[in-house]
Amino acid sequence: MPVRFEGKVALVTGASQGQGRSHAVQLAAEGADVIAVDLCRQLDFVPYAMGTSDGLAETARLVEAHGRRVYTSRVDVRSREDVLQVVDRGVERLGRLDIVAANASICTVQPHEDVTEQVWQHTLDTNLTGVWNTCAAAIPHLAATGGGAIVITGSTASTVGLPFYLPYVASKHALTGVTRTLALELADRAIRVNMINPTGVDTAQGHSEILPALLEQRPDLAPIFKNTLPVERIDAIDVTRALLFLASDEARYITGIAMPVDAGSTIR
Repeated sequence: MPVRFEGKVALVTGASQGQGRSHAVQLAAEGADVIAVDLCRQLDFVPYAMGTSDGLAETARLVEAHGRRVYTSRVDVRSREDVLQVVDRGVERLGRLDIVAANASICTVQPHEDVTEQVWQHTLDTNLTGVWNTCAAAIPHLAATGGGAIVITGSTASTVGLPFYLPYVASKHALTGVTRTLALELADRAIRVNMINPTGVDTAQGHSEILPALLEQRPDLAPIFKNTLPVERIDAIDVTRALLFLASDEARYITGIAMPVDAGSTIR
């Protein structure tokens, strides 16, 4: 396997499980040291098991198994001050910053009339403001390094409407604008900004026990969730492979794009 990131440092949010762990471990496998952060706390309205401190420690162990250094911290990406402090400490510990995987997100499933103020606000605060907080904390360090790559985790919900996912869709649609705008503003600092839009991923967040019952009541909406390729969900590594490409010099002239890794979901 080529070592594309030797001597580089990557920041990964939502790193205690799922896509975030996959990103952190594979970046390490290709030579990067890693700043791995996660909330490590369950939000009571989120219907699946969120990441834990033990999970973040396991991610760190897997990174170190590749002979790479890792700095871990619990952080709530909704807090600008906390994210700034953690990123500054991680860069101080590991020496630089080259790659950002803005991956942390939450997701709930419910009809629009059941969207509470809490669900709406916390979803946008995590998925949208949290990504912006991550970027804002990282950009000065990327510029100091002479450039770098930011890869934002979007979704098919960044491209199309998904019924029963209203707050999630609102947040992921907005990230398209964040990606394009930052790509323009940061081009003069050699910082590339792209996003990946996966279909459903085989992670805790990617499995909903609520959606099937809702679709039984609205079978006309079920085809929206089908992929074109014959797979129900993709694996986290499929998203990671796209991230590794976008973060690498192989994509040195790619910026401002939304790369679908969606098994043809959005072409239906």
